[in-house]
Amino acid sequence: MIDSLPKIIVILGPTASGKSSLAIKLAEKIHGEIVNADSRQVYKKMDIGTGKTDSLGSKIPHHILDVVSPDKPFSLAQYQRLAILAIDDILRRRKVPIICGGTGLYIRAIVDNLNIPKVKPNTALRQKLEKQTLAKLFSQLKKLDPKTAKIIDRHNKRRLVRALEVVLAKQTSFTDLQKTKKLRYEVLQIGIKTDRQILRQRIEKRFNQMIKNGLIEETKKLLKKYPINLPSMSGIGYLEISQYLAGEISLDEAINRAVARTYQYSKRQMTWFKKDERIKWIDSLRDAIKYSAIF
Repeated sequence: MIDSLPKIIVILGPTASGKSSLAIKLAEKIHGEIVNADSRQVYKKMDIGTGKTDSLGSKIPHHILDVVSPDKPFSLAQYQRLAILAIDDILRRRKVPIICGGTGLYIRAIVDNLNIPKVKPNTALRQKLEKQTLAKLFSQLKKLDPKTAKIIDRHNKRRLVRALEVVLAKQTSFTDLQKTKKLRYEVLQIGIKTDRQILRQRIEKRFNQMIKNGLIEETKKLLKKYPINLPSMSGIGYLEISQYLAGEISLDEAINRAVARTYQYSKRQMTWFKKDERIKWIDSLRDAIKYSAIF
């Protein structure tokens, strides 16, 4: 049955592992187009801090970049709908869809065709929840939905708010509601192997490069238009630079905090990905091409 399904490729791995570069090189070799699976790169005007600049400067077509303003909500269901539209369009043009990113839930929404719970946004509840600290939100979720609390990114306010919103509306686990439907695609998932020490060095180097590339100025521009308490503005890098601009911490401290927070996030990403035994872990572009050729 799966032989009749359209084929797509996923390039995944922790942040700073070189996913974007590998996906672009692979796309050049196999006539592919890239579909973003990074929950931060969907936001407009947030280019440097989300590592989007390489993708924007590529000749390879990229999809689902810059699709929503930082002050607008963007749900998993919205991502899934846009991704399916992009994938199907690429397939119709006889190109190879390459999903690239590190947001595990975005990737699973496509790979396993999740049946995402249809719970409309509750504006009043969201505003109330967004005023709370990350620690308090996570504590509430842990009490109401311990199963989801074990796997959610506890530092992502937007996800915590959404999970609580769904749990309070449906009175059941957010995770249990994410059932799978009939598969839409046959998927080759390729993961990039990473040494933790080398990854830490890459993260530090990349963030320092972001500073050189203008992250401080980018954050200043965003703060003139958007409040700091937005979920999008709490993203790694933007939060720390905002604290630096407010005089709360030094630039060195902002960099150290952002690097540490990014590294912790990369470990959570790997914990998520290692649960999926379907992923083919590789060291090089050559390996990616080899797997793609026999797929």
